[in-house]
Parts: sequence; C-alpha cells; structure tokens
Amino acid sequence: MIEIPSDLHPDVVSLAFLLGTWEGAGVHDFPGSEKCNFGQEIVFRHDGRPFLEFRSRTWVLDEAGEKVRPLETEHAFWRVTTNQRGTSGEREVEVSLVRDDGTVEIWYGRLADGKPQIDLATDAVARVEGSAPYSGGKRLYGFVNDELLWVGEKAAPEVPLRPYMSAQLKKVLNPAQLIKDVNDLPDDGIAFFR
Repeated sequence: MIEIPSDLHPDVVSLAFLLGTWEGAGVHDFPGSEKCNFGQEIVFRHDGRPFLEFRSRTWVLDEAGEKVRPLETEHAFWRVTTNQRGTSGEREVEVSLVRDDGTVEIWYGRLADGKPQIDLATDAVARVEGSAPYSGGKRLYGFVNDELLWVGEKAAPEVPLRPYMSAQLKKVLNPAQLIKDVNDLPDDGIAFFR
C-alpha cells in the first residue's frame, strides 16, 4: 500500500511510493571490483519542499549474511521536473547524486505512466582524481509486491555499459506508526487477539 503524507509537496506526490526506509540485499559484480553479495539500506524522506532526499548505504556480506565492511554510500535529491501531477504525458525525474568515492552525477529519467517505476540515465559525471574510472550508468527502480527493486548498469572507459548492482528491499516498519496502530485498538487490547 502506498501512503501519501499530508505534508508532502504536491510536485513529488508521484514519487510517494519511494518514501520510507528500505532494507535488503543484492549482488555487486563489475570488472576490476570485488564480486560480492551486499546488504543495503535506502532512506527516502521529505521535509515539505519539492524534492525527496535519498541516502543509500551498502556493505559487503559474508557467506553467513553478516556485515564485513562498507561498500559504498550515496546521497541524492530527487525531483519531478515536468508534469509533476501526471495530468498528461510523461513525468520527468532528475537526480543530483554524490558518492563517497568523490563522484558526482546528474541523472535524468522518466516515471512510468500508470505504475511505480522509474528509469534513469546519467547526463553528467564528475570525479575527483582518486575515484574509480566511471563514465556513466542507468538505473531502474520499481515498486513490486510491496518491495523496492532496483538494478544499476555502469560503464567505465574500458568497460561498456553492463549491469553491476541489483537489490531487493523491504520497507522497514516505522515505530511511530506501530504506536498509532496500538492506540487505535479497543480499550481492553484483547480484541486484537481474538
């Protein structure tokens, strides 16, 4: 179920399916990097302005699924730039993103019509001298069966565009919502268990 907060800016209502904290696991595989399973936490939040704030943290997992070390961290701002309310045609999305390795990216894409899915591609990439070679990418995010699924493709000067990361994430319950739900129980609280 997709909930739309009452204080969400109207320009980003079409991105409401992303809101919340998501956790899960995925696979990382790119030439020149360690192939591994990874854990991920993504947070999409808003503060009433016309964008969503995005934070992603990933970490390498061992064979038992335990955290080994950080993999990468991203921080971004997502905006719907045209046709925010979906009244006609396609809704365009832009993302300004910075990675912990010193890479800064501008992404543009489209929100699918009639379904919670976003296709993005890089428009610009800037890197500090010490960051890994990288020339662009594509990403697909989708809300399917109450899960956030995503796949990323990546290109480097010596490697053509190819899939390199994907993950399946579940929404983390918000304790404040649980408290609200408990307050809605009948006074005796027992009726819930009958």
